Order: sequence, then structure tokens, then C-alpha cells
Amino acid sequence: MTTPAYAAARAVAPAVEAHFAQHIAEARRRHQTKLAMTPDAATIEAIIDAAFWASLRREESFVPKISLAYVSPEATDHPLVFERRLKLDPGALAKVAPAVERAGIHLGVWPGDDGTLSVWGTVRAIPPLCLVVEVAAPGLLVVKHHRGDEAGKFVNVAVIEGDQIKVVDERASSLPDCPPLLTSLLGFDSPASWVDSVNVLVQLAVSMRGHGRGGSLLVVPDASETWQESIVRPIPYAVVPAFAELAQLSRETPEASRRRVWREALQRAVSAVAGLTAVDGATIVTAGFDLLAFGAKISRRRGTPQVEQVTMTEPIVGGTAAVLNPAQLGGTRHLSAAQFVHDQHDAIALVASQDGRFTVFAWSPCEDMVHAHRVEALLL
Repeated sequence: MTTPAYAAARAVAPAVEAHFAQHIAEARRRHQTKLAMTPDAATIEAIIDAAFWASLRREESFVPKISLAYVSPEATDHPLVFERRLKLDPGALAKVAPAVERAGIHLGVWPGDDGTLSVWGTVRAIPPLCLVVEVAAPGLLVVKHHRGDEAGKFVNVAVIEGDQIKVVDERASSLPDCPPLLTSLLGFDSPASWVDSVNVLVQLAVSMRGHGRGGSLLVVPDASETWQESIVRPIPYAVVPAFAELAQLSRETPEASRRRVWREALQRAVSAVAGLTAVDGATIVTAGFDLLAFGAKISRRRGTPQVEQVTMTEPIVGGTAAVLNPAQLGGTRHLSAAQFVHDQHDAIALVASQDGRFTVFAWSPCEDMVHAHRVEALLL
């Protein structure tokens, strides 16, 4: 029996093709070199189709975790090339999955001598704007590309789960009141350096979502204590003096010779702070990433009303804003985060759910209410 066609692959392929064609053409106009080749819709469909059916297989009871990159061996550094190419089919992908499940390893896909797509080997370094299709979970795929920076940041283009397709709307960052975190996550053509404070917040968001326990992170202004008016005292785990390792590392601009060591130290500090969000209550950091407390309980600021409505949006094509009661977004974490931002307009709140949803709460002066940005499609 042949594997049936995956309808979502055919449906999303034209939009993905248009994305890569536009951005590769723009990069060439900027005289950027060593770019990936533009994939056509048929190629995109074939790679997504194979990845989807492979994600539903089991290899010795394990779910295949693979990442497919559309790149030739000649366009990469230090490729691991198979003597005999593998067919681009679910069975072959599931068999080789245990060898490539570690982060940063991709299966290279490219047409063979007969023009048929096949897997030629594995690769770690891929060119900017290279099409990557990653299996995140059974039936859950992420289409992405590399930004080309040293930090290894990828930009998500589309998320496909079963018959549900979410194409990321890159114009969302130009909307009024778009928080810097969302702008950085969407940053297709404005790659900032790793030392940019917004990118540290991105890493915190990814790490928060990664531990899978759910959590809340409140980001408050530097040298301000008004946030304490929205926190129950005493705070179970106040940090005195403030833990400053992440703040100090985020401000450094290391020389090239020690950049790798510095980046590893920064990642460890990010993991340490993000891990605290697994404790019941909220973790509190300043905008400069000084850690002030964790396990904090949020309360309504004296004299302020209870938050009744928030605007909720998701940065995907075709998405529309909805005005909801914050309780409709999730449980206690979401409700308390919305209340905190409602009372503290100069703060933002990040909330990770155990089921993988991720919401950024920020005050919107244009709408005069709390704006909830659903961003898990950007963090996969």
C-alpha cells in the first residue's frame, strides 16, 4: 500500500514557497551571499508529506524526532554523506531517526541524479534561509528557516498539526503596541545580536516552555518598586540582593575568542532563571534581567478594578482579534497575569501552560486594555 497524500502539505506549500521566494530575493538584493536555494511548492509538499507520516510511526516504541533541511552537500560545511541515499519516505526516516534526534542535526534532502528527492546524509551547519521541516510531536510539524546568526536562531514560517495550518503573519510586528518580545520572535529581516536584551527574553520564553510544568514570568521596570503593590507580602522566595548573573551576562559584548564560552554561560543562566518559573507563583525579573523573586503571589492592586476583558490575538495569517474574559484564556496563571498587567501598565507578563500554550500579556494604550499575544506558534 502507498502512503496517502497529506492534504495539509499541499494546502500550505504555495504560501511557504512564496515566503522563501520573497525573502531569498530580498536577501540577494542586499548582496547577501551563501544563501539557500529557493524551494518550489512540489518540493515543500513532498518534504512535509514525508515528515508528517514519519511522525506517526514508532521505532522501538520511540516517536521519530527528525529535522529535514532542503540543502545540497556542497552548500554545507562538514556534511556527513551516506554512500547510498535513503528514500524520502516515512519508513526510511523513522529508521534513521535515532541517529539524528539531537538538537542541531538535520537530515539533508536534495534531488538525486534522477531528479527525485532523497536523503543524502546529515548536516549541522545550514545556509541562511534554508527550508527546514521539523517533527515536534506526532502529527505536529514546524516549517522554519535559519536566520544566519551565530546564536542558531530559527524563524518559524508555519505550524501544521493534523489538518490545522497556522502560517505566521510576519506583518504582526508592525501592529501598534506590539511588544518587543513578539517583534524579536517575528524578526524575519532584522536579526539582532545575541546580546540584545529582547533576545534574552526570547530565550527565557523558550526555556520556560521547555520545562513543561507551566509558569509565569513578570518583567518589571528597572529601579521601580510599584510592582510590589500587586504582590502579596511577604514574598516566599524574595532574592536579596537581586541575582545579577543573567543581567551581567546580557550586557557583555565578548570578543570572538570567548564568545562560545560566554554563550554557554548565558544559556546556563537563562535555564536557571526559567527553571524557577516551575515553582508555584510568579518569577519576577527587571527589564535588565536582575532576578528579584520567585514563587510570588499576584493580588489586585488596591483601588483598581478587577480585569474583565482582554484582547487576544495570535500572529498567524487570517487570525482575528477577540475580546475575552481572561479566564477564557486559561487558569489562575492567565487570570493573575492579566490582572498584574492591568494594574502595572509598564510591566509585561509571560505565561507558559503545561499543554504548551504561551501567552505574552502587555498593556495596549491604543486599545486601553490588556492585550494577550498567543505566541506558541513562534516558539516551537
